[in-house]
Amino acid sequence: MKTPRAAGATGAFPLGTYVPGRSPLHRASVGLKLFLVLGYVLVGAIAVSSPFAAILYTLPCVLGYALARIPLGIAWAQFWPPLPILLFLGAFQWWQNGLAHAATVVITLMASIMAACLLTLTTTIAELMEGLERAFSPLERWGFPAERFSLALSLTLRMIPVQMSTVSEVLEARKARGASWSARAFLTPVLIRSLRRAQLIAEALWARGAGDDRGASGGVDKQA
Repeated sequence: MKTPRAAGATGAFPLGTYVPGRSPLHRASVGLKLFLVLGYVLVGAIAVSSPFAAILYTLPCVLGYALARIPLGIAWAQFWPPLPILLFLGAFQWWQNGLAHAATVVITLMASIMAACLLTLTTTIAELMEGLERAFSPLERWGFPAERFSLALSLTLRMIPVQMSTVSEVLEARKARGASWSARAFLTPVLIRSLRRAQLIAEALWARGAGDDRGASGGVDKQA
């Protein structure tokens, strides 16, 4: 499966794109990158307890972007869509637990999101699916659908940042119109865009034969 180049894909999907490169992160195996991202997120959730520690926690992620030579424009495209949600969460945490705790939570979550985005920026969807399928293939003997699971998880990783971009676009559109806050007016366009995107993805997958199994194919052949 071919992946759009970063320059072309960024305009349509500012997040979840693949940036071609030959850096050590690009050449690393998918399994290793998944292990590093999961370990990084766990360290942030368990060990980071102060704003200073949160700032130190972001350094490996920043170095990863520099090592992978991710353009600043694409890095910024990963950074700004989650900001409204994180700032809202930070304001709530500030009200509940104080400024230091709020800063720690926001910085840690932002760094974790950026680390997950770095995985998709340096890994094609085909590589991600292949690595996940290889990792879960031993479970197939017990009936686990490794191929479908890898496809679902790969799409999930791609769609999380895209979905956050949709939320940010809806918030910006409401702000530009000067509309007052309304949960219904906010959720309706987000749900409509999400369902429309899901329908397009489903149609593309069905057109490429995703979801067909041997049993279904055999039934069709017999009827024919």
